[in-house]
Parts: sequence; structure tokens; C-alpha cells
Amino acid sequence: MLPFKLIYSDEYYLPIGQHVFPAEKYRRVHERLLETKVADGSDFITPQPASDQDILLVHTPQYVYKLKTGTLSAREEMELEIPYSPELVHAFWLAAGGSVLAADCALKDGVAINIGGGFHHAFPDHGEGFCMIHDVAVAIRRMQRDNKIRTAMTVDCDVHHGNGTAAIFAGTHTASEPLPSSGPSTLGRPGMMRSSHTGNVFTISLHQENNYPAFKPPSSIDVDLPDGITDDDYLAWLDNALSSGLRQFTPDLICYIAGADPYREDQLGGLGLTIAGLKKRDELVFRVAKTRGIPVMVTYAGGYGRRVEDTVTLHCNTVVSAKEVFGGQV
Repeated sequence: MLPFKLIYSDEYYLPIGQHVFPAEKYRRVHERLLETKVADGSDFITPQPASDQDILLVHTPQYVYKLKTGTLSAREEMELEIPYSPELVHAFWLAAGGSVLAADCALKDGVAINIGGGFHHAFPDHGEGFCMIHDVAVAIRRMQRDNKIRTAMTVDCDVHHGNGTAAIFAGTHTASEPLPSSGPSTLGRPGMMRSSHTGNVFTISLHQENNYPAFKPPSSIDVDLPDGITDDDYLAWLDNALSSGLRQFTPDLICYIAGADPYREDQLGGLGLTIAGLKKRDELVFRVAKTRGIPVMVTYAGGYGRRVEDTVTLHCNTVVSAKEVFGGQV
């Protein structure tokens, strides 16, 4: 039995047909965790869909109405890059409910993992890049509305920039710590770190610079990584970003977006991380959170490995890492 909860529903499956997004990955992660005895049935909690009131904490009434009534324009559906259906709306409302539940559980147990979610390209008034509803933002705003937290930090390690997250939580530039334009001296070709801290949510995005989306609104800290970066350099950049962010800001909750797509065999990524390197990434985030006593909720975001089995392994390893850091060895 795990010392924390896993949030999962069979209805996380996205009804999108043949697609580069492996909709079956959630079910396969659930099955793998049970088969390998990393988790047992009692570790899983089934979420309820988020309420419309919760969704409206982040998204505009006009956009929510279009989703609920199936009246997206052709352009709006094209930007989503997944085929609209009422069943798809239900899946995204459910993912948002799962992230709300994961945030609530993390505040009690120190960590919780939503076996889904992380849809960081959704904006208040439209969806993009396979993302209809920004479940992480909904969870943060719900926790703030209920006075369970005041501040939050998003740590986005998907290969793609968290443009929706940056836009939702954007505000006045109040950076308190100038950051170097190049990172640790161990790096071969330097990347770029940019800072513009704002408000009661601090956003960190560690992503491949030459990748989707073309326009990247500023996060509190953006780490623009060069193509092909490998494990050690990536981990040095992540450590640097976490240290810098936590010098500037003290969150009541960390929302870790644990994308599996920095993997070197990912179809939509261009970084060079190994399976072992991505597990070390997860461990680093969890160790930092545990050491500082900051609860951390996790969502899965992207993962488009050429072999779906690799994507499943990467997502399962996030649970394994949490178990090792928060509850002893597997």
C-alpha cells in the first residue's frame, strides 16, 4: 500500500480515434502499476468530473458554453487538434476533477498523482495542442478559492512550453532575482533562462526551445533548451530552475507536470533524455519538495514514444520515484 493516493478513472480515455496521442496510455499505466505490484487497488481513488463552477474559475463562460453545446468554430476545433465530441468534453471535465482531487490529497499526504491531466496548452478562452481544459489551473484556483492554499508553483517538465499556464497566471513583472542567460558551466551548448515572477502562482517551464508552440508567453521562469540535450545537462538546468524559483517564491503547493516527452524516442520531441534520466528528473522534483516540506501534486501531460510501452514505463516510473522518495524503497 502506498503512503499517497493515485487518482484514476477508466473514463480518462480520450475518444479521439487513431491519433499520435496514445489515448490508451492511462489504462495501460493503471494495469502496469497493478501487475508490477508498485500499487494495489486500494491506492487508487476514482475522481468525479469537475463542476462547471470549478471550470469557470479559469475558463470564460463563452468558451465553456461552446464546449457544452458543441458550438466550437471550425478554427477553434482545428486549434484543439483532436476531434470534438460530447464524450471528449466529459473526459476533460473528469481530468480536471482528478487534478482537483490530487491537489486536495497532496495537501493531506505530501504527494498525490493524477494518472492523467497536465493539459497545459489550454487558454481561458480556447484550447490548443490536444488540450481542451487546463486541469492544473482549475485545481490551483479551486484550492485557493477554498482557502486551502494561498500560493502555488507549477513545475512543467513537458517537452513543450506551458503556454496556457503562462497566459493564465500572467501578471506584472516583479522579478526579484536576475538570472544568468546561460546555465551551469557543465552544459555544452548553453540554453537560456528567463525570469518574470508574478502574483500568487509561480510558473516554471523547462522545454525544448525549437518546438511547439511557436509563440511562448513568458512564464515566471522559462528554460529554453537546445535540441538533443541529454540527461546530465537537463538535470543541471532543472536543479538550477528549482533553486532559483524557490529562492524567489514560497509555494503552499507544487504542481508538477511530469511530461514523458523529453524522452529521446518521442515522436513529438527533440530532446535526448533516457528512461533512467527521466526517472532521475522525477526524483529530483520529489526530493526538493520533500526536503522543503512542500506538498506536490503530479499530472502526466504528454508522452508520444515510438513504442507506447516506453511511454507507459516513463509514467509508471513517476509513481515508482514518488514511492522511493516518500515511502521507502519499492
